Amino acid sequence: MVREQAQFLEVIDRDAAERRWWEALRPTPLGVEDVELAEALGRVLAADVVADVDVPGFDRSLVDGYALRAGSTFGATESAPRRLVLRSELITPGVVPRESLGPGEAMAIATGGMLPRGADAVIMTEHAWIDGDRLVVCRPVPAGAQIGYAGGDIARGELVLRRGTRLTARETGVLAAIGRRRVEVVRRPRVAIVSTGHELIAPGEPLRPGAIYDINSTLLADAVRELGGEPIRLGIVEDRLDALEQALTQGLATADLVLLSGGTSKGEGDVSYQALAGREPGIVVHGAALKPGKPICLGVVGRTPVAVLPGFPPSAIFTFHEFVAPLLRCLAGVGPERKESVEAELAMRCNSERGRTEFLLVSLMEPSEGGLLRAVPMGKGSGSVTTFSRADGFVTIPRQQEYIDAGETVRVTLLGRGLERADLVVVGSHCVGLDRLLSLLVERTGIQVKTLWVGSQGGLAAAARGECDLAGMHLLDAETGVYNEPFLPPGVRLATGYERMQGLVFRPGDPRFAGREVAEALAAALADSACLMVNRNRGSGTRILIDELLAGARPSGYSREVKSHHAVAAAVASRHADWGIAIETVVRLYGLGFIPIRAERFDFAIPEARWDRPAVSAFRSLLGDPASQRLLGELGLIVGEVPPRT
Repeated sequence: MVREQAQFLEVIDRDAAERRWWEALRPTPLGVEDVELAEALGRVLAADVVADVDVPGFDRSLVDGYALRAGSTFGATESAPRRLVLRSELITPGVVPRESLGPGEAMAIATGGMLPRGADAVIMTEHAWIDGDRLVVCRPVPAGAQIGYAGGDIARGELVLRRGTRLTARETGVLAAIGRRRVEVVRRPRVAIVSTGHELIAPGEPLRPGAIYDINSTLLADAVRELGGEPIRLGIVEDRLDALEQALTQGLATADLVLLSGGTSKGEGDVSYQALAGREPGIVVHGAALKPGKPICLGVVGRTPVAVLPGFPPSAIFTFHEFVAPLLRCLAGVGPERKESVEAELAMRCNSERGRTEFLLVSLMEPSEGGLLRAVPMGKGSGSVTTFSRADGFVTIPRQQEYIDAGETVRVTLLGRGLERADLVVVGSHCVGLDRLLSLLVERTGIQVKTLWVGSQGGLAAAARGECDLAGMHLLDAETGVYNEPFLPPGVRLATGYERMQGLVFRPGDPRFAGREVAEALAAALADSACLMVNRNRGSGTRILIDELLAGARPSGYSREVKSHHAVAAAVASRHADWGIAIETVVRLYGLGFIPIRAERFDFAIPEARWDRPAVSAFRSLLGDPASQRLLGELGLIVGEVPPRT
């Protein structure tokens, strides 16, 4: 009998959720601690810093030269130089001059040396010369020339750093300049982090069936560090209420804030929020109208904030930055974050669920002829680990808006600090061979590369719009049997790449496929209704090949479509499918069986306007380089002469 689920989720507006939490907490910066200057980097100042010394503390020379009185040089020319008495004392840094200078006198001085009494200028070495015991000056110098006056950099009593400043090397240098050995800083917020779930294991452990590596512990701990906090990782806890309550108690005893991830929704296995529900005052928010991040749970135990974040990493990190990061900044004594944003044109229509504020992750592309940046939705879903790491920013779709049309101008909030401009923008279909080529290119040239995998057709469309430098593609024209070239639009050229052997993939030892030819193996698969295939997405070159081979047949599993060769191999390796069609290079990675069918071309579509750009030229040169061709050959890719097609 299925037990009735607890219906605790109450979805409210994002701003209302944050307001409720802050009203329950009323947070203030944590206490002050005194630390050594050597340990102050990255810390936040707890009080204004006022200089109690002058910097420099004395008048000093800014050059190697001669200290003198400016009036003694007036009227000096090449033809009528002034001859000054050169005193024997040499002033070096750290030495207090023994003598004073009078009119018509000079004294040698090194950079940083203390100016002697009576001197009001320094003439550079190259503008004077020595003749016996005389200094010959052939040009006049004004009073104050080449002198750094006491207090000219920092004056005693001057406010040099303000409270709330995060100390970088620049600020610690200032503190050293005024002689501070210790400094008062805000105590770092301690954040306890718990990952929940039966399915989680720590990175480095053998991956058992049905298990996944714990991502959120690392993700959240490093996000806490970036904000100046001190993470306390309490490990992985199974979805058991007693274990979660124990972990929460431990976190409350050791930290200023507790983060749990996973188990915050209202399903049968979601019990994390229940550990918080039994405390006082307990849960203040359970559900916000956000996408991703709807099941966020925010609460308080005593005076300690507790947040139960969604389990999917993108949802966890989004809700962390929306709700937890502002609170951490407050506890750390740092002001609100100023988020950078840019205007862009949305590349394609995006629908949104009415009633929920949606954060749409996008990658930004720069058109070849200027104009607005193009925002390309990442589109891998809330469970994707890579979307957040590869996105440039996000577009906020208001809760009452159902879609944004293609071509609309949107405001993109940038992730991280600023937008990094790439030297080479690569989109289209993904290939391990292309990965290796780009790594080799970066290693040899230092070129900055940005990639976005949107499939062959998406890449070709981006190349046609001038939004990328090159697009990997492997599209087969069913009528001619020719790859890629028949699909090129005007203004796009094709750079020849390499070939990848496609074939039927299966688990080793499966008698339906092992040791058979393609036709025989297909016949065995079609004859067995329990033999499941995994298909490729419509529009891909591999799907065209599959439909050609099946000749109208629809085997079990035909409707299951995946978007990459890797996904095909993963489905077969995990026994969710028994066979599919993928390239040999990927099949090798999974240790699966392979029956060759046909080689397909993987080429590169390049906008004509970008053909001769330095980064594109460097990539094209790499394609013909013997070393890179050997590298491709080691991966099982075919460069040069092509074997006969089946």
